[in-house]
Amino acid sequence: MTNLKNKSVLVTGAAGCIGAWTVKKLTEQGAKPIVFDLTDNRSRLALVMDDAAKVVWEIGDITDYERLCGVIEKHNVSAIIHLAALQVPFCKADPITSVKVNVVGTTHIFEAARKFGIKRLTYASSIASPAMGDNDFLATLYGAHKVCGEQMAAVYWQDWQVPSLCIRPGVIYGPGRDQGMSAAPTMAILAALFEQSYTIPFSGPVAFVHVEDAANRFIAAVSKDIKDALVFDMQGTEADIADVLTDIKHQIEGADIHMAGSPLPFPHAPDDGALDTLLGVAPYRSMRDGIAQTLDIFRKARDRHVLTPELALSLIGKNA
Repeated sequence: MTNLKNKSVLVTGAAGCIGAWTVKKLTEQGAKPIVFDLTDNRSRLALVMDDAAKVVWEIGDITDYERLCGVIEKHNVSAIIHLAALQVPFCKADPITSVKVNVVGTTHIFEAARKFGIKRLTYASSIASPAMGDNDFLATLYGAHKVCGEQMAAVYWQDWQVPSLCIRPGVIYGPGRDQGMSAAPTMAILAALFEQSYTIPFSGPVAFVHVEDAANRFIAAVSKDIKDALVFDMQGTEADIADVLTDIKHQIEGADIHMAGSPLPFPHAPDDGALDTLLGVAPYRSMRDGIAQTLDIFRKARDRHVLTPELALSLIGKNA
């Protein structure tokens, strides 16, 4: 493993959930996270760390290759964690823009890594990617884009020896997860804390990954010498929605939270351990511990007046 202390690490999509945690954890390790994002919205970062205003933040569109290269050169970037993407509902609502971001933008990342000789590159795919095969799971434009990214990575290794490590996260939960079709379990935790009624609109088993566990694995991926274009599932902790509700109610007495609907149409299975064996990271936390940590950070953010009742209600309502 390579020490990232004082190294510049580009994080695309850092205004998002995994991105915010990745910036936080890189900072704690003494690395220099360089945010590259379309917006300067630091709300998720402020939710999980006190000094969000100090983070180096470059505004830029992942579809603008020249701007991306300019930022990489300016900060002497030595590693890239590529998380920028439009998720399932946004791809369906705007297919053309989603291709520009998810496919063309990812091509820009690989091409920039080739241009600057960057050998430490990890990127987020999704469990929506294997759903595109011959199975009963839901095919989506988002999943198609992710398959394309994985195949491009293989060609960049084959033709130019640009190494990469692809991680396919399961359903991310925890502080900062407030959008997307599978954000509902985190919203149920938030609703319980703020004494609101909430119904998770799906049931059944889910491959849950706490966002901090996800960030730790993306960081570990650029801390290691990689050969080839590797692809790993990150299934985390498999749990049934009914059990998740029970765990939340165990920690917040009187929580008015429920579930309805069919299971999510995406793969779920116990994690195979292959990614963790390669990276040598700590095991995934249990759902009970993940829920407890999520509540703890929500409470601290509330006490810091970062997570106000008005904001909480807005997030809950948006994901109802």
